[in-house]
Amino acid sequence: MPTKDVLTKADLAELRRSALGAADPLGVAADVAEAAEQGRLEDPDDAGDALTLAAEIAEIRARPDAALRYADQALAAYPSGDDPRAGLAHALRARVLFRAGGRDDEAMAELTALRPLLLVQSDAPAYLSAALDAGGRSATAETWLSEAVDTLLGERAAAGAAAQAITATDPVVDLGPPEAPGVLFFLLQQRHRVRRDLNLPHDRQDDLADRLETQLVRRAGERRGAESDLLFWPRAEFDRLLSEHAALTEVYGPDWDAHRARLEKELVRQTSAGQTGLGVFSATVAGLNAFAGRRNGDPADAAIRAGYAAEVSARPSARIPWPPERNDACWCGSGLKYKKDCLPRSRS
Repeated sequence: MPTKDVLTKADLAELRRSALGAADPLGVAADVAEAAEQGRLEDPDDAGDALTLAAEIAEIRARPDAALRYADQALAAYPSGDDPRAGLAHALRARVLFRAGGRDDEAMAELTALRPLLLVQSDAPAYLSAALDAGGRSATAETWLSEAVDTLLGERAAAGAAAQAITATDPVVDLGPPEAPGVLFFLLQQRHRVRRDLNLPHDRQDDLADRLETQLVRRAGERRGAESDLLFWPRAEFDRLLSEHAALTEVYGPDWDAHRARLEKELVRQTSAGQTGLGVFSATVAGLNAFAGRRNGDPADAAIRAGYAAEVSARPSARIPWPPERNDACWCGSGLKYKKDCLPRSRS
């Protein structure tokens, strides 16, 4: 719970990371909103972001009245009506309107106005598709994402920079630096997830999404020697993994506790970036070895692991939703409550 007289950007970032695991998340939301309303933010321009955080917490905790109130206050607090930071608040407002019943037209108006952001804002694909899904419009999300991808690829082709990206077996697309890939990458990845949820057949753009993910992971691996993925190795599988592929200690952690902590922190980071509907994907050493064998590659190679991660994440049965409720069984399968096991690991 916020206790400081003045909240800094760092305080808001910490609350975004930890609020849902607090004993009283709605109390955190109320306190953050109060700080914004009373001018107790170090940077007054953070008022919109603080109120959006309050709206997000209230929406997740099924308090639609509070979520709608905070979202409206957030939108009023942004310096201008077209402030790009306001997109998430609009999307949250639309989600509440969908769930309120009888206000679908209002919700769609909110989201339709945000649609151009798909071409310029890397987090827009995630929050727009999440809002459309809340309204039972995942097919609309797929259409919007597909048309945005076509637009960006068309612009690149017209500029003479992406003809190879459209036709080549191994496309070359400018992703930006490994830690900050471009808008096209996020569009393709979100479209890929939406199509998988809709059980649509794999198409050329899905192939491109897989290849770009592999390319990005390879580059990140070259830069850092390891990459963050959401493969989860249950305890017995983790022990076998390090026994057979000791080099992967640097990637997945020196022990199972460290492995679970890395995943928990990565999930919290993605939540802070606006991602929704997160989960981990249960992996097996036999599966990784088989995938590497089919590709004639080394299981320890970053590109092979990225390909295996993509294969596993396409199986609904492998997905473990995150986060559980504080008092529910932990996602890692330890048998302990989440609040007693992996939740505190994100803070270590």
